Amino acid sequence: MRYFDRRHAGQALATRCLALMRTGGFTAPLVLALPRGGVPVAAEVARAIGAPLDVLVARKIGIPGLPEVGVGALVDDEPPVFDAAALTVLGLTEELLAADVERERAELHRREAAYRAGRPPLNVTGAVVLLVDDGLATGATARAALRHLRRLRPARLILAVPVGDAAAAAALREEADDVVCVHQPQHFHAVGEWYLDFDQVQDTEVISILRGTGTAA
Repeated sequence: MRYFDRRHAGQALATRCLALMRTGGFTAPLVLALPRGGVPVAAEVARAIGAPLDVLVARKIGIPGLPEVGVGALVDDEPPVFDAAALTVLGLTEELLAADVERERAELHRREAAYRAGRPPLNVTGAVVLLVDDGLATGATARAALRHLRRLRPARLILAVPVGDAAAAAALREEADDVVCVHQPQHFHAVGEWYLDFDQVQDTEVISILRGTGTAA
């Protein structure tokens, strides 16, 4: 099963989220997207369930030379969350990655300023929160985001993705109250292989969607 693009993936994910709302007995969730790729997906989910949409900016910390392979992630000004086992296997330490962390934190703040344009984030305390991304590989970014949100005391915290690694999805059930992963391929290598169109989402598209003039309009 491959999705045409992120919009198609978001429509499939929205169907599953609506089913969870019916069986789980909750209404009026907030939808938070992990930018950039999660924003077009989350826009379809938010539209289908009639929910407000916002972003939670998190940054992956990758292996030096292989930035797409995450060994950790960070949110806001909180300490990074690392995969200790992966660091050991790769012979890396948090100290060796300190410069990468600061670079990613600077980019995180740049994106927050660009996407929010002065708007405050949605208040998630006491709310049902759907955290949406376009896929789940190592789960490093989602883990950091879920831990950040948990500290804000939502009533219920749900991770929702169209496709992901089965082991990563299972592991994240320790962090979320529910994990919705529509497609969990037996042989999973990368999120992009499950999309026919997986072009990089640009800042302009994210801003357009959040302002209600893009695909979320």
